[in-house]
Amino acid sequence: MTGFDAHSKVPELLRIGPRIAVLPVIHGSGQFALTVRRWMLEEAFDCVAVPLPESFREQVEQAVVELPRPSIVIQRPNELWDGLGLEQAGETEEDSSPWSVSGWEENEEEADEDLEPVTVSYVPIDPCQSVIMAIRAAMGEHIPRAYIDLETDSFRPYATVMPDPFAVRHVSPEKFAAAVLPSITRPPDSQTRSRMVHMAWRLFELQQRYDRILFVTSLLHWPWVREAYNHFTRGGLDGQPTASDARQVDSQDSSDSSGVPDSSGDPLAMELPEHDEVDEPERYAVKDRTLMFLFGELPFITGLYERARSELEEDEDIQIDGVKELLIAAKDTYRQELGNRARRVTPLLLSKCLQYIRNLSLIHRRMTPDLITIVTAAKQILGDQYALHVAELANRYPYASIDPSLADDLREVTLGIDQARLPDGEIVSLVSRLPGPPITWCTLQLQRRPSADEREHWKYKWNPYRQCSYPPEDERIENFRTRVFDRAKAIIGNDLARTEKFTKIVKDGIDIRDTLRHWYEKQIYVKVVPPSRGTLDACVMLFDSPADPRDYPWRTTWFAEHQQESTLALYATNFQEELVGPGIGMSIYGGAMFLFPPVAIPDVWSDPRLDYTETLEERLIAAACFHSRGREIALVSSLPPGGGWRRLARRHKKQLIHVPLGSFSDEQVQQLRMVHVLNGSEVRSYAEEFIRKI
Repeated sequence: MTGFDAHSKVPELLRIGPRIAVLPVIHGSGQFALTVRRWMLEEAFDCVAVPLPESFREQVEQAVVELPRPSIVIQRPNELWDGLGLEQAGETEEDSSPWSVSGWEENEEEADEDLEPVTVSYVPIDPCQSVIMAIRAAMGEHIPRAYIDLETDSFRPYATVMPDPFAVRHVSPEKFAAAVLPSITRPPDSQTRSRMVHMAWRLFELQQRYDRILFVTSLLHWPWVREAYNHFTRGGLDGQPTASDARQVDSQDSSDSSGVPDSSGDPLAMELPEHDEVDEPERYAVKDRTLMFLFGELPFITGLYERARSELEEDEDIQIDGVKELLIAAKDTYRQELGNRARRVTPLLLSKCLQYIRNLSLIHRRMTPDLITIVTAAKQILGDQYALHVAELANRYPYASIDPSLADDLREVTLGIDQARLPDGEIVSLVSRLPGPPITWCTLQLQRRPSADEREHWKYKWNPYRQCSYPPEDERIENFRTRVFDRAKAIIGNDLARTEKFTKIVKDGIDIRDTLRHWYEKQIYVKVVPPSRGTLDACVMLFDSPADPRDYPWRTTWFAEHQQESTLALYATNFQEELVGPGIGMSIYGGAMFLFPPVAIPDVWSDPRLDYTETLEERLIAAACFHSRGREIALVSSLPPGGGWRRLARRHKKQLIHVPLGSFSDEQVQQLRMVHVLNGSEVRSYAEEFIRKI
């Protein structure tokens, strides 16, 4: 007899007999798919057995040939499930055994007495499915495939919450399986038990023809398939069972108190389950935006696995490195959409986001993050807009339709959690033949982008004679204006500061520079800052200079609604081109002038007294100089004012006090540049529901 010898890398725990190696997997895991591929490269198998019925062979293998294009193979039931597993005719309670179809446990109440609505079973053609990987690799190496599962008309899945499969990256499959083994319970329904018996019997048949068989099955199934196989072995002759041995053995079985058959004893009296009459499966394409419900991994991560496969790249760490690549790709699309409005996504912020993801994953007792964890971290660190791009990219699979010739050959279904809308519009319930850990809906509030139709409708209903601001943004920009005033006053005081020798009073502090400069005198010098003179009531903020007038067509003057607001003149982008809600438009400041306390002034942009200016920046500076009652004007800009602006100020006998824009955080400046225009004060009551933070 040939089979796995002492030099084989297949561990003893994962062998079912001398010719069969079993690889327990968690369905839908990229790490286990890589493990399957690695086993098939390291060992010379001459047959691959998979837990699928023979009726799926043609459609599944045809779909595997077209990978990386995803698809789904669906099998409809042809009749109502008539309670498979109910007590067989002529069988009594006394002669049933733990491995008979009707007597897994003596006092078990069958769960299938209450019939459930008929559901449709399917096989996901997912590159990260371990069984699909086994079929794909076997077809590539021309290794025979055996579909050994029982034909069931109405399928009942057997799945539960499993450990994080990333552990198999650092732990061998046999250690992973051994660690999980004590927590694996017997299948609760008779259909699953019948499938275990049938798969064990089919493995017996296969070992008569093949010497080295690889059986890829669920981590929840392999102990019971192995146990059934061992009972068949004890029931046969010299370890070679026959059909008659399996169907009718005169001896009585023996079981221990735990319900596990006694390995020391007699063969079991068993009956092999019968195949159901089933319809032929059909293959469908899957709507791109619902691939999340087909794949075990994120569609973006699945695409990275396929890219690594096609380009012969290293793919062992894709599950973790793919999260980093997702964040970087989202950064590019985020900046592409928002342009200069986007906040800077620095390496420091990305590292904080990854740290946040790690901590959330550990809180949830996981080694790898799920989608809700990644998007939550992105929202908390970088805002709703960036999180929205992360969520959209995570659901993007680049190989959804790679061959135009295959675009129309399959009808398309739309998937949801355990549901699908078929091409004819019928909505059916789904159960997977390769079930992974259960998935659930989680809620995370993100401000979505409005559709083009919504924006056109809002634009049509806009009243051009009503405008007002959004109060939270008013408060934020006024607080910033106050900070600019304070900093400008400090600069004015520093310009007038002088130093003198210390006598009795430290005054405004020790001047370290002058003290070191006169060290040879052995004297301490102190700073004297005289009180600022005059008032500072005008401020000009230039966020984009030099400004292109074509980029900032909206120019207006707004008056204060109360004494805590400034009179404001601004130039900004056209808010009607960026409607974010009904009666809500968004614009980006190019520059603004503030007068505080507020005063009533003519419209800056139509005042003929300012027509001598040429640029948008000069007009704001000239207006500030013209209407200011103080001698100094605070100017916030990225560069110091040039000679032309200073001459303009001297024309009005004013002085420009430059406050560098770089002295404020980029994130704060980007937030301040956004201004929302409301089409009437009543819009303020619901504006918060539509205004998104960048």
